[in-house]
Amino acid sequence: MRRAILTDIELPDYGDPVSEPVLGRSIYEARLARLKQAMRRHGLDALVIYGDREHVANISWATGHDPRFEEALLLVLPDRLPVLFAGNEGYPYAEAAPGVFERRLWQALSLMGQPRDRLSPLTGLLGEAGLRPGMRIGLAGWKGYETEDGVFDPSWFETPHHLVETLRGFGEVSNAALLFMHPEDGLRAINEADQIACFEHAATKCSSALRRFILGARPGMTEFQACRNLALDGTMQSVHINMSAGPRARFGLCSPSSRIIARGDPIVVGLGLMGALNCRAGFMAETAGDLPPAVSDYVERLVTPYFRAAVAWYETIGIGVPGGEIFEAVMAHVGEPFFGVGLNPGHLIHLDEWVHSPIRKGGRMTLASGMALQCDIIPATGTDYFTSNIEDGIALADATLRADLATRYPEAWSRIERRRAFMTDTLGIRLKPEVLPLSNISAWLPPFWLSPGKAMAMR
Repeated sequence: MRRAILTDIELPDYGDPVSEPVLGRSIYEARLARLKQAMRRHGLDALVIYGDREHVANISWATGHDPRFEEALLLVLPDRLPVLFAGNEGYPYAEAAPGVFERRLWQALSLMGQPRDRLSPLTGLLGEAGLRPGMRIGLAGWKGYETEDGVFDPSWFETPHHLVETLRGFGEVSNAALLFMHPEDGLRAINEADQIACFEHAATKCSSALRRFILGARPGMTEFQACRNLALDGTMQSVHINMSAGPRARFGLCSPSSRIIARGDPIVVGLGLMGALNCRAGFMAETAGDLPPAVSDYVERLVTPYFRAAVAWYETIGIGVPGGEIFEAVMAHVGEPFFGVGLNPGHLIHLDEWVHSPIRKGGRMTLASGMALQCDIIPATGTDYFTSNIEDGIALADATLRADLATRYPEAWSRIERRRAFMTDTLGIRLKPEVLPLSNISAWLPPFWLSPGKAMAMR
C-alpha cells in the first residue's frame, strides 16, 4: 500500500521559455465564428461584452484587447463586424490587438478630467453600430448570480448601471456571462492548442519565479526583499502578489510588507500571470524543531493528508470524469472540519485566475479535452498548524490535441513530458495520458522552506 512520506527530492530545472506563443488573427476569426454560433443557440440578437483592467478575460478572448486604465465595450451582431468602444487612451491602444473588430471612441470611458470634446451619447453610438429596438441582448461582464445548486439568474447584473439601462432602451437584456464561463461548455472552458501553449508559457515563468522565491527566502529578510527573488520580467500579472509571513500569513491574500521574516514563521507566496497562478505555503523552518512544540507534528497532522488529497486530485482528474468524483476523491483525505477546506478543490483557469468550477460536491458536469484547470486545495485550519499549499495548473488533452501541441510547440511539449516523468517517477503520482502539467513545480511540496530538498512523495 502506498503512503505519503517526506523524503529527499531533487526538483529538476526545466528552464525558462525561449520562444513565446502568439495568438494570431486567424484564432480570433475562428473565435468570432464560434461566438456568433453560441449567440444563435442562446437566442441572442446582439451581445455586449464589458471589460476593465481587472475583468479583462472575456473581452480579451474575443478581441485580444486588454483594457488599461479604462473600461471597454464590444458590440457583436450576427451580420456585422464587431465594434469596440474605448476611451481616450484605450482607443489608440486597441489598434495593437490582433482581433477582428472596428474601433469607436466613446470618451465617457476615459478617466475623469480628461477631454470630453467629442463625447456622444452611448445610445446613438450603439444605434450607429447596428443595435436596433426590439433586440434580445446579452450582456457579459465577469460573473453572475448563482444559487448553491447552480441555478443562474439572467436578470442579475454586475456591470455598470448606466450600461444596463442604456441597453434596456433597445430591448430585453440578460446576463450572458455563462456564454463564456459555463464550467462545461463555455467558450473559455475549452482552449485551442495555441491558447494552451500560451498558458504553459505563463505557467513556466510563474512557477520558476516561485521556485526562486522559495530557494532564496531567508530569515532576516523583509518580505519586500524576499519578493525580489521572484525576478519578474514584465509579463502581465492576473492578480496582486500574495506574500506574507508571520501573523498575517493566515489571511493568505495579503501583499508583502517591510516586516522581517523570522525562523519558524508560517509563510505563503502566490503569483498569478495571465493564464497561470502558482502558490505555496509552509514554514520558514529547517525541521519540525523550529516550530512551536504544539505543532511539531505538522507534517503528520496536516501535510501528509494534504499531499494525499493532492495526489488523489491528480490521479482522478481526466477527460470524461465528473467534477463530483474529483471532489469526493480529495475530500476523502481532507474532509474533516480540522482542515477547513471551504472552496472548490480545483477550478477552470484562463486569463483570469478563476473562471468557474465543475469540481463541486455532487457535480455531474464532466471534464473535457482542452480544459485548463488548477489543483487548488486550500486548508484553512485557523490554528497554529497554519496551512499547506501546492497550487499549480494542468491542461487536459486527448490524443489529437496532444499531437497538435507536440508538433507545433515542441519546446513546451518537451517541458510537459519532463514534468510528467518527474511527477510519475520521482513523486510517485500516477497520471493519465491526457493530464499535462503546466508548472515547473507541479506537486512539489517542501513543508520546511529552509530544507527545500526534502519534499513529499508517494512510496
